[in-house]
Formats: sequence, C-alpha cells, structure tokens
Amino acid sequence: MRTTIIILNITCLLVVLLSVTACKITNKETEKVLSDGDLIDLVQKQTFNYFWEGAEPVSGLACERINIDGVYPQNDRHVVTSGGSGFGLMAILAGIDRGYVSREEGLERMTRIVDFLEKADCFHGVWPHWWYGNTGKVKPFSPKDDGGDLVETAFLVQALLCLHQYYLEGNEAERKLAMRIDKLWREVEWDWYQNDQHTLFWHWSPNYGWEMDFPVRGYNECLVMYILAASSPTHGVSAEVYHDGWAQGGKIVQPHEVEGYSLQFRHQGTQVGPLFWAHYSFLGLDPRGLKDQYGDYWQENKNHTLINRAYSIRNPKHYKGYGADCWGMTASYSVKGYHAHTASEENDMGVISPTASLSSIAYTPEYSLEVLRNLYQNKRDKVWGKYGFYDAFSDTEGWYPQQYLAIDQGPIAVMMENYRSGLLWKLFMSHPDIQNGLKKLGFQSPWLTD
Repeated sequence: MRTTIIILNITCLLVVLLSVTACKITNKETEKVLSDGDLIDLVQKQTFNYFWEGAEPVSGLACERINIDGVYPQNDRHVVTSGGSGFGLMAILAGIDRGYVSREEGLERMTRIVDFLEKADCFHGVWPHWWYGNTGKVKPFSPKDDGGDLVETAFLVQALLCLHQYYLEGNEAERKLAMRIDKLWREVEWDWYQNDQHTLFWHWSPNYGWEMDFPVRGYNECLVMYILAASSPTHGVSAEVYHDGWAQGGKIVQPHEVEGYSLQFRHQGTQVGPLFWAHYSFLGLDPRGLKDQYGDYWQENKNHTLINRAYSIRNPKHYKGYGADCWGMTASYSVKGYHAHTASEENDMGVISPTASLSSIAYTPEYSLEVLRNLYQNKRDKVWGKYGFYDAFSDTEGWYPQQYLAIDQGPIAVMMENYRSGLLWKLFMSHPDIQNGLKKLGFQSPWLTD
C-alpha cells in the first residue's frame, strides 16, 4: 500500500513538473513571436501609466518618485516635480496620440495641469523644482533652493510648447488651452535669470536671492534652456548669452576620444557624462541634423551612447551581468543612494539603469532593442513592475529595488515615441518661436526654413 502511495505521489510530482515546464515553454514561445514594435509599444504604454494612473491626484502632475517596495526614500504622494512633469506631459501626449487614452480624457488631464500651473508658486515666471501638488506651494529642494529653478522649468516649458502645437488647430476647447499655454510661455522671465551677466543662472530665491550662485555652462543636459531663453518673444536673451555663457566663448569645444569614439564637447568634470545628457534636452529638440558652430548634436549623442555600451562590454571592473545586452549608465538610484553613473571606472558602481539604453533607442535602435529584449525576457521578474522597468538594479549586489523616478521614466516613453513617429520632435520644432530662436543662435536643422 505504501509503495502504491509513493508511486502515486511521484507520478503527481512528475505531472506538476511537466506542467510547469510546458508553461515555461509556452511563455517563451509567446515571447519569441512578440515583434519589436509590439514590445516597444508594451513598454511605452506601461511607462506612460506612471504619469497617467500614478499621477498626483489633485494637480495631475508627476510624482517625484513612486516606490512600490516602500523602502527609503519614502513616497510623499503629493510631492510633484516640474522637470519630471514636463517629461510626463510629453509621454501623455504621445499616449493620447496612440489611443492609450481618449483625446477627451487627455484634454481633461492637460486642462487640470494648466489650471494648477497658472496658480502654483512661481518666481518671475519660473517654477520651482518641487511643489506640493495638493496646494501648489513650493517644497524646497534644498535649504536655499526654495524659489525658481530655471533648468527644471525649461524641461516643463519644452513640453508645454509641444502641447501648444498639438492643440493649436484642434476644437474650441483645445484651442483655448493652447492660448493659455502660450500665456505661460510668455510669462517666463528668462532674462531675469541672467543676474545681470552674460550667462543664465540655475536658481533664484525670494529669501536667498542669488546665493545658490550656479551659472549654467555647457556641456551638460541644459542646452534646451538656452534655446528657450533665446526663443522667448517677451523675455528673450541675446545670442551673446548663449555664446559667452553656455559655450564659454568656444571653450565648450574640446575634442577627445573615449572607448574609440569621438566626442566634440567638454563633458564637465569627466571624459563622458551620464547618458541623460543625450536625452533631457532632446525630448523635443530634434538632434537629427542639428548643428551649430560648436558641433553636431546627433553625432555627439550617438557616440555618447556607443561609449556607454562599449564601456559595459569591456567591463573593466568585472561586474556581473554587463555586456552587449545589458548596458546603460546615467543618473539614477544606486546601492549607495542617488548617483550620476558614467562610463568610467570612477563613476561605475555596478548599477544598470534601464532608462539609459531604452531612452537612447533613437540613436542606437538595434543595440537598445538588445537590452530591451534581455531585460524583458530574462530579468522581468526582477526589474519589471506596474509602471514598466524599475529605475535601476545591480546583478553584482543582488539589488533589485522596486522604485521609480519621474525623470527616468519620462524619457523612456518620449524617446520611444520619437523613434517610432518623431511626434514630439515634430511638435517642438514646428513652433515658430523655437525656429526663430535657433536661427538667432546660428543653428542648422532640417526644420529651419528661410
């Protein structure tokens, strides 16, 4: 009798194991037939939901962070980010255009956001880094950073100009919203943030004035700020502010080579910067064919991406998991807190940030898709969640936090859309003020007409 029971138990166990194996085989076969387009759409839609379903409930803006695992830093459901919300607005706009939500639902959300922006704290037309979304009051980013943040405002304005162009020829309600957006654009006092100098300053506070003392000079993620400042029809800055401040009278140019690839610009403090430098300014600003007297921005961004991949393949610190299908270093969470990871031994902590490679899909589609497939097919149980891929992970440390950051999620959805359709590039570059500003600064672009 006992023998019979043992045989039956073994038989049942074999049936279960065979069933599990069959399920795994079926899942793998299903994944194999998922086309590149379907996989990109899946990731874009899931990431879009960070800004749609995960938005702060009163303002409709993007939460600074959403930590699914509840691990420090803790969520504050009402803290919203201006720059990350700009990225989120562009992600939502792409979602509306793709039918993830209806045009009517999208307009309602965009109207709620503009309602908030018209009443929220701002400083000479410039918004702070953080607000409380339920009150519109500034939340200081640091003790003296309790006023206007020109860089984060630029990322938000970049998105608002895309919205303006999208709604300008729409129905009556959409056209009215476009006019309200135009008023916000015209109220930004870019010239105030010169601080009476030939450069733009990152911060101004009603309590501390210019004490943060942070002049913004290139090369980094802030190019679009200078272009917007030059493009403003009401508070514009002169071309000299761009050439003397951002370009430092030509000192921005410093040709050098990293991992066998050429870079034209001086990447401040390092041979090559974190990869978000190739993303944030170029979510709306189309780098294809974009050139000025200092360099070729498409080539710079493409080579920046290729350097990141090549370093990971070389993997001089012998981290687990690095390779042709697992690369991407940018500013993100890390095993030691938030850190600007770069393709260099001094700033490589064994952390991969999915946003780095996935947001580079326009520059290196084949290589970015290799990472996308690897992450989704082989690491999904560790790095994929409610709002797409988590912010960062380390195979070496066995570290897989279930955490998201708005500034990293946004570029994934936006650059995927630019790769697929060029939508955000088309909208931003079609704005007549932007075209005038680019011409004023001596840029060349296929979008510029005589």
